[in-house]
Amino acid sequence: MQQIVNFILRNKTFLLFFLLFSIALSFTIQSHSYHKSKFINSANFLSGGLYNTSNGIADYFDLKQQNVTLQEENRQLRDLLYGNDTIVNQSYIDSITYGVKYKIIAAKVLKNSYALTNNIITINKGIRDSIKQDMGVITPKGILGIIDNTSNKYATVISILNTTTSISAQLKKTNHFGSLSWNAISPEYIQLTDIPKIAPVIKGDTIITSGRSSIFPKGVPIGTIESFNLDNAENYYEINVKLFNDMTSIEHIYIIENQDKKALNLLLNPSNE
Repeated sequence: MQQIVNFILRNKTFLLFFLLFSIALSFTIQSHSYHKSKFINSANFLSGGLYNTSNGIADYFDLKQQNVTLQEENRQLRDLLYGNDTIVNQSYIDSITYGVKYKIIAAKVLKNSYALTNNIITINKGIRDSIKQDMGVITPKGILGIIDNTSNKYATVISILNTTTSISAQLKKTNHFGSLSWNAISPEYIQLTDIPKIAPVIKGDTIITSGRSSIFPKGVPIGTIESFNLDNAENYYEINVKLFNDMTSIEHIYIIENQDKKALNLLLNPSNE
């Protein structure tokens, strides 16, 4: 203990300078959007590099399961390619139905957060791969999140397991739509609200994206209805949705670029032209 005290006394000038420098740097980053943006991108670059190295080691031990997943996806794509009549599992995405206006970019998860209130995912693609903010992110089984910040080689994704997200979703059978958000209780379930009580809600029915935004196309799988009840005013359903994705084990992902996004945004917000 005495040695620690002696160290502090010997270096008190430097320690005071370092403390004041850190406080000044923090205030500068917080109060200037440009500095804040540069700091976030630098942090993405450094953390992305560390995650990439550690993830390479972990990949070796998970090859068998990932190969099974990729083989199943390839099998279903081959069925579609050759025109087979095989019924595709409803929890898998048929990217062909999205049309040519969507460009699909493959990527890989470097760090997956799912135990926090506002979870963020780090991926191995960035600006050099044409990744931009507000692009949708999916897996072979369903919706995953939305691109947030990007650096040259990496990007962060706001997970659907994030209390700040709100995504338009609908009942697959009837097209009644509402708002999808997370209550921060379980990574297995997400909540769908604002579905009118006239809608025929049935346990086990599939929930998909509604296509009412420029981020996700209509029809991306989300999950199935686990339970539901009416809100306090008894006008709308509050639905608990069991996700198709195992959000605790995400590896291979796809980023969706809506190539008509600019035209759609100009139509919806002509003042931005």
